[in-house]
Amino acid sequence: MLNYQVLAVRTGNLLIHGVLKNFVKGKISPEILDMSLSTSFLKTNRYKLFGETPVPSILVILPPSMVNYTEHTLPNGLKVIVHEDQNTPLICLNLLYKVGSRNEKPHKTGFAHLFEHLMFGGSKNVENFDEPLQAVGGDNNAFTNTDITNYYITIPAENVETAFWLESDRMLSLSFDPEVLEVQRKVVIEEFKQRYLNQPYGDVWLKLRPVAYQKHPYQWPTIGKEISHIEEATMDDVKDFFQSHYNPSNAILVVAGNITEEKALELTEKWFGQIAGKPSNLNGIPKEPTQNEARFLEIEANVPSNAIYKTYHMPGRVGKAYHEADLLSDVLGRGKSSIFYEELVKKDSVFSNLSAYVTGSYDPGLLVISGHLLPGVEMKVADEKIQQIISKLDMLIEDELVEKVKNQAEATTVFAEVDLLNRAMGLAYASFLGDTNLINEEIEMVKSVTKEDILRAASQMLRPENCTTLYYKSSNN
Repeated sequence: MLNYQVLAVRTGNLLIHGVLKNFVKGKISPEILDMSLSTSFLKTNRYKLFGETPVPSILVILPPSMVNYTEHTLPNGLKVIVHEDQNTPLICLNLLYKVGSRNEKPHKTGFAHLFEHLMFGGSKNVENFDEPLQAVGGDNNAFTNTDITNYYITIPAENVETAFWLESDRMLSLSFDPEVLEVQRKVVIEEFKQRYLNQPYGDVWLKLRPVAYQKHPYQWPTIGKEISHIEEATMDDVKDFFQSHYNPSNAILVVAGNITEEKALELTEKWFGQIAGKPSNLNGIPKEPTQNEARFLEIEANVPSNAIYKTYHMPGRVGKAYHEADLLSDVLGRGKSSIFYEELVKKDSVFSNLSAYVTGSYDPGLLVISGHLLPGVEMKVADEKIQQIISKLDMLIEDELVEKVKNQAEATTVFAEVDLLNRAMGLAYASFLGDTNLINEEIEMVKSVTKEDILRAASQMLRPENCTTLYYKSSNN
C-alpha cells in the first residue's frame, strides 16, 4: 500500500509555504484533488513534506480564501478601499491614479512617466518625500504603464499617519520647483537613452508600436515617442498635466493591513477629505480600427542575433476573452513545456528562444510572439515555421497542457496574494478595471476557460491580416 504525503494549499492563503511553488516548478508531481478539508483536520494531521525517500504526493486544493475589503467614496470623489489583516505589523497605502501613457497628447508624450519621477521631488509642505518616511521605518516606490500610475508605501502600523500626510500633500500640490523639473528631466532622458536607445533590441517598441497601432495612444511606449518631448516640456505643461490627472476624483486609495476600517476612514477623511475634486475634462481616447491587412517592418542594428517579433490585436483586459488570449499565449510560449519550445527550440532547431505573452493593457492590447534565431537560419524560414505551428494548433494543444497553464495562472495569483502589498495593488487595479471583486472572481474565470475556448481565440486572433511582423536583423550576420 502506497504512503502519500499530503500537500495542502488554500487558494489565496498558503497553509504550507513553498509547496505550490515546488509543484509548479515540477519538483513534485502530485495528483490534484478538489477537496474541502477543515482547518482542524489539517492541524491534527502532520505530514512529512520533503524527505530523503521520494513519496507520492496528493495536492489538496482547499476552497478559496477571499480577499476581504470594504469600499467607500469621499465627497470629493476619492475611491477608498480598506482591507483589514490583523496578522501583519504593517500597513500598505496604495494610491492608483487613472493616468498612463494612453492619456497623453501625441505631441507631448512621456509625461505620465515623467510625473512618476516628479512626485518624489517635493510637494507643497514636504521638501523631501523619502526622508520623513524612512525616519519612521517606511518604504515606497511607484510604477507607470500605459494605463495607470501607481504609488505605494509600506510602513509599520503605528506610524501609518506619516504615510497619509505624505501622500495627501503631494496630491494637494507639487512644489513645481524648476530645479526639480530639470533634475528629473535629465534622469528620464538618461533612462530613455540607456533602456531604449543604447541597449540591444531596446528600441523594438519604439519601432513596432506605431506600426501595430494606427490611432490609439498605445502607439507609443510609456517612456514616450521621442526624447524631444521630454526635453521641451515646460513648467506650464507640467502644471497642466498635474491639474488634469492628479486629483481625488481620478484616484483609488487602498489602505491594507493592521488597521480597522473605522481608523482607515478617519485618517483618509482627515488627510484627503479637504482636497478638492475636479470634474474630468479628458478627451476621449481614440479607438483602434480593426486591422485588415498584414503589416511588416524590417530594421538592422548592431545586435547579437537576428530576431522576429509578431504582434496580434487581442481583447482588452476585462472579460473572459482576455483570459482566453492570455492562456493561449501561455500554451504557445510559456516555459519549456510550451508548444513553441517543444517544436521550434527543442525538436526543430530554429530559435535559441521563442516566447509568447500578452501586453495586458486595459484597452485592446497585443499578443506578442518573439524569438531569437539560431545562426544560419533565414528570417523567412523562421517566420514560416511559426506560421506552420499556428496552422496546426488544433493538433498540438492538448487538454493536459491547458490544465497545466491554468494551474500556473492560479498559482501565480495564490502566491501574489500572500504578500500584503500585492493584495493592496490587486484591489486598486481591480477597482480601476471597474469591479473590485475581480480580485476574487478572476481565478474562476480562468478556470472556466476550455481547450475549445483557446482554439477559438487562436482562430480569431492569429490571422495574417491581424498581424504586424518585425524582422530585427543583426548587422553582424
